[in-house]
Order: sequence, then structure tokens, then C-alpha cells
Amino acid sequence: MDLRSAVDAGWSRQLALLRELVRAPSTLGNELAAQEIVAEELRSIGLEPLLWDVDPSAPGASPPLIPYAGRPNVTARLAGSGGGRSLTFNGHIDVVPATPEHRWSYDPWGAEVEGGRMFGRGAADMKAGIVAMLGAVRALRDVGLRGDVLVETVIEEECTGNGAAACRARCPRTDAALIPEPFNHAAMEAQVGVLWARLTVHGKAAHAERADQAVNAVMAALPVIERIKALEAEVNREPRSRWFASHSHPLNYNVGVIQGGDWASSVPEECVLEVRIAADVDADLDEVMARFEAAVRVPVEWRGFRAHGFGLERSSSIFDVLGRAHWAVHESEMEWLAFTGTTDARAFVVHEGVPATCYGPIGGNLHAPDEWVDLESVRETTHVLALAAAEWCA
Repeated sequence: MDLRSAVDAGWSRQLALLRELVRAPSTLGNELAAQEIVAEELRSIGLEPLLWDVDPSAPGASPPLIPYAGRPNVTARLAGSGGGRSLTFNGHIDVVPATPEHRWSYDPWGAEVEGGRMFGRGAADMKAGIVAMLGAVRALRDVGLRGDVLVETVIEEECTGNGAAACRARCPRTDAALIPEPFNHAAMEAQVGVLWARLTVHGKAAHAERADQAVNAVMAALPVIERIKALEAEVNREPRSRWFASHSHPLNYNVGVIQGGDWASSVPEECVLEVRIAADVDADLDEVMARFEAAVRVPVEWRGFRAHGFGLERSSSIFDVLGRAHWAVHESEMEWLAFTGTTDARAFVVHEGVPATCYGPIGGNLHAPDEWVDLESVRETTHVLALAAAEWCA
């Protein structure tokens, strides 16, 4: 059986696996059940998966949010015969919350299929990609590669990147890495840096009957938010790297969480804001942090993402191989993406000096209600990944 026939022969299994993974809610702290499903799939391929807890002190790690015990990464190796280039397939098992669930048209954990799409939290971001890379590994099993293929499913891509950072400290260094994020069959050539900040705005609590004599922390947070948005506008007016020169607004400062008050008849004593900050590929993150602190003028705690951006040259050999695989499947030129978010590719590029890119299926409503993935694009992605790996590791 040739490689593409082997991919198609495994498609029904891939579809069942994706449904099983979406039905295993793997939000922050709850990743174990989904990782066990991945490990069992790797065993069925004939590999020997390892499940191990993350070390948050690995180089390139971000300030952690919660403890790591019982929240494993999963890694495995498809051994080559020797002499070929090695490749890592990496994917993140964690998903963002589905709240508010009443805003969904589909059960966010139901993996419902309609019109060729599967709906559910994580269906696109990025359990479909994980299913694609595992399907590719299954098809590659009997091809006779010379180079090794390493497989990683990691935690905390959505908040720290510490799962991928821990893999870089523990796992063998490979010659390249592919991450099948849902980027609509485009190859990622750059991504921004990302920081997470937690701001505490103080007030002076009181009974609501004397609210005019108190200081409402929620109301005091409003000018802080205005200062954040003013800084965001300012940095987007400044010169930027060539990867983002054509973007009108690549550096988003998102106020993602507001927590203030606990009783309608009490004036809030504190209001907490959690903000996601973007930085250009060559930005000094310490300088970005200092500038932000000076602008907001309230106490800031830096937790979660401390992620550098990067840009890759299109002449990189991994792009050549991926582009040929894309053409073989789609009969069209591969498109390019400069991503205004962050991915675990930085763990390879920034902290290990390994070329890495993201290329994955078509999806929509990421981090929003009714997230979906196009199922045919998952099958196509599997073909591209298998062909790319077969050429790279030959």
C-alpha cells in the first residue's frame, strides 16, 4: 500500500479519534483524560508513549499558573533506520474554556457533525491537528524512513507554553518541527511575542448607601483600560518588522478578564484585570513590560505567557518540503501566514534553533462559541504531513 492509500485507509479511525478527543474536555488542569487517549492511540500504532509531568523550570518557560502534577505531556518516537533527517510532530492537547456554554448552538463537548464540519471546543484548536499528525505517523509506520519522527502532545500552549518548553529540555533535538495548528493550509512564517499581565486596581469599600463617599475599584479601572487601549494604538503606529509591515493592527492588547466586586450593595475594594499583550518579533520583552507598567500606573503581576516572537526565512528547507507536499495534495501554491498570536513553534525556533512552522486544517470560531473544523481538510492535512515527513526523513 502506498503512503496516500495508507492515509485514506486510516481515515475512519481518525474521525472516531477526533470525536473521542473533543468529548474529553481538556481545559487547564484537566488534560489527563485526553492525554491517555493519545497514549492509547500511539500504542495501537506500535509506539511506546511516555507520559511525564512538566518541569516549569525548563529554559524558555513562562511563569506558571497552577501545579503540574498529574497533567502530563505525552511523547513517543517512530524510529528510523538511521542516516536521515529527523522531524518532530508537536500538538497541544489543552483547550480554552467553552463558557458561556449557553451561547453555543451545539454541545461544546458533543463533537457533533453537520455539513462536513465537526463542532466542539478544541475541534479545530487543535485536536484535529493532533489527529492529523497521528494519522500521518500511522501511515508512515511501514514506509521505512531513515530519520526518526518524534511525536509530542503537550499541555499549556494556550497560557504558558511550558509543555513544549519542557519537551525541549527533555526530548531529543530534531532537524525540524511541524505543528498542525488550524491555519487553513497556510504555512506560518512569523508570529508575535505574547505577555500576560494581571493588574490590580484598588478602591475603598463601603456600603452602597455611602457610595458617593467611597472609591469604586471597578469604576477606577475604566481609565486604566483607556490607558491600555491608548498604548495599544501607540505601538501599532510605530515601525514594525517586515513580517508584519502589511498588517494594519498586528499588536493586540486584549483585556480578557475583569473581576471586581462581590455584592451589588457593596462598593468594590479591588478590581483585577487580566491583559494579553503582543510584541513584534524583535522586541525586547523587558522593555515592553516596563513600558506597559509605566502606562497603566497600577500594580502589575506578570504571569502566564512570556513568549518571544520570531520570523523565518521562506528559503528554509522545511518550507520547500512542506510546499511540495502541499502541491501534491492541493495542486496549488502554499500560502503564507504571519500570525498575530503565538504558538509552541517558538520553543523550537527561539530556544532550540530548530526551524519549525505551523500548517494545519481549516477551522473557524476559535476561542468562541460554535468552534468548528472542516473534516475533509483534516484528511488533506494528514496527507500533507505524511508526504512532508516521508521526504524529510527519507
